[in-house]
Amino acid sequence: MVELYDDERTDYLLANKEMKIIQSPTAFAFSLDAVLLADFASIPKKRGTILDLCTGNGVIPLLLSRKTTAEITGVEIQDRIYHMAERNVQLNQLQAQLHMIHGDLKEMQAELGQSSFDVVTCNPPYFKTPSKTEHNLNEYLTIARHEVHCTLEDVVRACKLHVRPGGKVAMVHRPGRLVDIIELFRKYKIEPKRIQFVYPKKGKEANMLLIEGIRDGKADIKILPPLYIYEKDGTYTKQAEEIIYG
Repeated sequence: MVELYDDERTDYLLANKEMKIIQSPTAFAFSLDAVLLADFASIPKKRGTILDLCTGNGVIPLLLSRKTTAEITGVEIQDRIYHMAERNVQLNQLQAQLHMIHGDLKEMQAELGQSSFDVVTCNPPYFKTPSKTEHNLNEYLTIARHEVHCTLEDVVRACKLHVRPGGKVAMVHRPGRLVDIIELFRKYKIEPKRIQFVYPKKGKEANMLLIEGIRDGKADIKILPPLYIYEKDGTYTKQAEEIIYG
């Protein structure tokens, strides 16, 4: 029996009623971007190692475990949320496949080694935060959404450090940071290979982007067809429904 604390609850992990996830409205609850990244990332189906940075409550490793038997490691800096991830692994009896680490992605070399993962995924903080007045009043949400403990460059540097040559790095972010992401990928020898823009619905601007690169890869990028989440009537598109509900 896994214990719940404070305002935590257990939800089903999407439509898969065999898997559950501990969430908290004040500390951490996963959103659509994590689901889209887990679907988008190219991962080995059987052998290999996967690293998920900024793992939160472990939602991306949980989602990936449905698609692969590879070993998956998650790194989370916030103590309370790390413990949620640990209990999510126990709740779903995935201790043999998933391993959670409490730590700072900028200081993981000793524990994780260098060039040791086939795939690195990350759903990083999206927003630059020039002043504390722009922070969310909730500290957990501030750290998850704003570049308080790590910048975009810190994240890309860590991806490069831990992914093997020829390995893949997949990230979800906001379209407004696309140029920054491409510049940093190339600075750290991660060649962008696939980009997909995500739109709330047709006729609206993209509000998310998915990008994947290969360490030490050759220049050749594919722009995938757009992903629309909602129809005009507010229901999920067929494509979004397949991703969300499986």
